[in-house]
Amino acid sequence: MHSLLWLPLILTLLIAAGCTKAPEAAEPAARRAETAAAKPATQETDSRPTIVAFGDSLSEGLGVEPGGSFPDQLQQRLDKAGYQYHIVNLGVSGDTTTGGIGRLDYALSFKPSVVILELGGNDGLRGLPVAATKANLERMITTFQSAGASVLLAGMTLPPNYGPDYIRQFEAAYRDLAAKYKVRLIPFLMQDIATQIGKRKGLMQRDGIHPTAEGHAIIADTVFRFLQPMLKKA
Repeated sequence: MHSLLWLPLILTLLIAAGCTKAPEAAEPAARRAETAAAKPATQETDSRPTIVAFGDSLSEGLGVEPGGSFPDQLQQRLDKAGYQYHIVNLGVSGDTTTGGIGRLDYALSFKPSVVILELGGNDGLRGLPVAATKANLERMITTFQSAGASVLLAGMTLPPNYGPDYIRQFEAAYRDLAAKYKVRLIPFLMQDIATQIGKRKGLMQRDGIHPTAEGHAIIADTVFRFLQPMLKKA
C-alpha cells in the first residue's frame, strides 16, 4: 500500500485509530480491568460461534451511541446475510499491542472462531519500535491460531511526519505477518472511509478524530467484505 496516496486525509483518521491517549495511561489500564471483570451475559446463552473484535478505539466505537460501532454494525450485516455468528467487542481505547498481550487470556475465554485483530495503531503513533509491535502481533496471531481461531488482521498506516522508512517498516509488519501465518489482511482498515472524506459529510465526530456511526458503517462494510470468505453459513 502506498500511504502517500491517502495524505493528507489519513492524518486525522490515524489519530482516531490511536485515540490520542497518553501512552499506557491509567484509563486504558482501567478499561482493560473493566473489560475483564464481567463477561457479557449474552455470551453465556448464545450458542453461535464467536467472532472477537480485538482492538482499540476503532473497535470500541468511542464517542458513538450503543449499536453504532463497526462491530455492532458488522453484526447487523452478518445477521442479514444469514451468517450465524455472535460478535464480542473487546475494543479498548488507547490500547497498544502490549495491552493486547495482557488481554489475550480474556479474549480466549470466549473461545473465538474468528478474531478481528485491530491493534498496532497506537504503537505507531507513539513511535514504538516496529520490531516490538510486530513481535506482539505475531504472538497474538499464533496464540489465537493455536486456540483454533482464524485471524483477520486489520492493517494501518501512519502520517508522513513519521518518516518514510518508519512508515514502510510499520506497514510491512502487517503484510509480512499475514503472509507468514496465512491470515487474511485488510491492507488499510480506514481506506474506504478515507476515500469518502471530502465527498460526504457526517463521517467524523466534532472532535475531528473519531468516526461517527455513519463512518463506522463504512468500516463495517470493509470488514464484512474481507470477513465473508472466512465464514460458513448455517
